[in-house]
Amino acid sequence: MKSRHQILIGVAALGFAIVGCQQAPPPAAQPPIAAADAATVDANGTVHVARVVPMPSTVSPEAQKYLDGLNHRNNTGPESLEDRRKHTDEWRAKQSAEAKRLFPVKVEETTTAGVRTDIITPLDTPAANRDRVLINLHGGGFNSDSGSLIEGVPIANLAKIKVVSVYYRLAPENPFPAAVDDVVAVYKELLKTYKPKKIGIFGTSAGATLTAEVASKLKQAKLPMPGALGMFSVHPDYSRPTDSQQIFTLGGFAGALSPRDPNKPPDDPYATSIDRKDPVLSPIFADLKGWPPSLLVTSTRDVLLSDTSMFHLALLNAGVDSQLLVYEALPHAFWYHYDLPETTDALNHMSKFFVDKLGK
Repeated sequence: MKSRHQILIGVAALGFAIVGCQQAPPPAAQPPIAAADAATVDANGTVHVARVVPMPSTVSPEAQKYLDGLNHRNNTGPESLEDRRKHTDEWRAKQSAEAKRLFPVKVEETTTAGVRTDIITPLDTPAANRDRVLINLHGGGFNSDSGSLIEGVPIANLAKIKVVSVYYRLAPENPFPAAVDDVVAVYKELLKTYKPKKIGIFGTSAGATLTAEVASKLKQAKLPMPGALGMFSVHPDYSRPTDSQQIFTLGGFAGALSPRDPNKPPDDPYATSIDRKDPVLSPIFADLKGWPPSLLVTSTRDVLLSDTSMFHLALLNAGVDSQLLVYEALPHAFWYHYDLPETTDALNHMSKFFVDKLGK
């Protein structure tokens, strides 16, 4: 039924398990999906809750179509790293071309401090913005590139500020702190030309997390802090799963989800065996006082909704000028999809934030 999402949520000792309407539950693992709201309790205390979630009328028609498409995708299970990178590269090439069509800019492939970068320059840069620069850190789970130009091009065009998109080293070949070191090297190189308060750093998902990690590292190293941070769906705590991670997938309700032990961090090829409460790896444990103005963006079906909201609160409690935007009913990193009115709104808010905050 295209107008409804039917989701089975199993609440167990290890967390939540969600089965989308197009995915059959494993044999004998879950009761049949109910036709209406229901709840049953097993003898061992496991609760099986069924919820029928109608298509939200609170989002745009384009967003409704997008959500419906997510719920009818074929979920083939985990990909190999090789396949993931292949498919991500195909997506990135297609969406980067669309970004440059919709948001015209000049792109120069180069290296900065020995790190591969793209310099994204607006076709017209106002005089007030010529001493400003943004560093973009792409998403992709730290093991692939799902963003780069997809994120950097629209912001450069809308904010009319030069963007340096950084192709940091990826895990598992180069685990933490390789990516942090790459970005810090680029930042230090830009400090030779730009005042720190005129430099902004932003990214989505892994890029948002890396933005926070770099800020933590800069403060730890007693280097000047940048003028503004954009952390769009951030994961600041590698020590434990959050509520939204137990409920949502990258597609919101759609897709396979495995329960996570709330008392044990999962294996992670980026974090490896590092102390999961290391204040650079997990910036929620860092000294956040004195951090620059920060914009955090998420949505109510984002797998990192809890993470982003918790980090916003941590920043506020540290006295940071932190803003949080939460979009209705959409999944992780929806702003990668340019056909949604909600994406237009989000990109405009992101761009205006840097125009307003850099150098203030």
